[in-house]
Amino acid sequence: MPVDFLIIGQGLAGSLLAWELIQRGCKVVIIDNGRENASQVAAGLINPVTGLRFVKSDDVDDLLPAARQYYSKLSAFFQQSFYTEKPMLRIFRSEAELKHAQKRLNDPKYKNYLGAITASGNTIPFLETPFGFIEQKQTGYLLTRPVLGCLREFFIARGCYRLAEFDDHDIQLEPSLRWRDISPRRIIFCTGHHASRIRWFSWLPFRPAKGEILTLAHAGELPDNILNYGNWLIPLTDRQIRIGATFDRDSLNTDTTDTARDYLLTTLKQIAPALETTLINQQAGIRPCTQDRSPFIGYHPHHLQIAVFNGFGAKGSLQIPWYSQRFAESLLNSAPPPPSCNIERHHDTHFPG
Repeated sequence: MPVDFLIIGQGLAGSLLAWELIQRGCKVVIIDNGRENASQVAAGLINPVTGLRFVKSDDVDDLLPAARQYYSKLSAFFQQSFYTEKPMLRIFRSEAELKHAQKRLNDPKYKNYLGAITASGNTIPFLETPFGFIEQKQTGYLLTRPVLGCLREFFIARGCYRLAEFDDHDIQLEPSLRWRDISPRRIIFCTGHHASRIRWFSWLPFRPAKGEILTLAHAGELPDNILNYGNWLIPLTDRQIRIGATFDRDSLNTDTTDTARDYLLTTLKQIAPALETTLINQQAGIRPCTQDRSPFIGYHPHHLQIAVFNGFGAKGSLQIPWYSQRFAESLLNSAPPPPSCNIERHHDTHFPG
């Protein structure tokens, strides 16, 4: 069966790239094993300003409008809301954080993303804010599991979804590209952290990190905001929240642990000591992080018909829509991927030749 593109993996990267290519008239087939992936576990948090020093994400002025537009179009198509915009209250944990925030408020580049600082004397019920807090604007979260579920049903209805275990040794490069009964023009790997085990891209400097997330019921009156206190808290309903996430580069599995649960509950107790909670669910996933924190997009140096679209780490919900559009341009019109994400940046230092 001839197709334009064979996409391996139906996480957020594979799904949004497939959607983009289909919207541009391409014939696409997606291969997926049907098991839970990191995108389904992820909180889908979009936060333009991050870190102890309140640093604005690279290219966020392009990434954020693209993400909003993308998720709005998907919501209109499926008649279901996927993206929730909700301001974030960043609770300062030290005087140093407060000073960094004050510095950013004087920078015009941060005007659209940071609101006013609230002094430490103004408290929020159930929350400890000894150093005060600041409102961060243009934040929100994507309901990753529902959007991936709707896209999967869409792909199935179009006959372009194949439930199968994928083995890269089943790929035939000569005399023409082939996987089983499918003859694509290109194969694109969107397999998350598993890409580090794909023979064509195992040389890329992935730095995967395990993260665990809790879903809790509570009986308090929390503000209707995302909270950031070193970890994050997302209010799902007025009585249910998600908190996360841990960061572990050593135990790269999807087993949930008592250590992560206790850590997340302890840090929550530090800012909300009177909040009574009940554990509903605990999940673990492995983020496909990269050494330089930029995505891996582009073509194998010796086999241009093999490509990768991966490495979005914890910022996939923000980054993938814009990069899907850029990579579609590359695939269809031979435009090079943006330099910051093009895997050519690692050819000299990592590719074995």
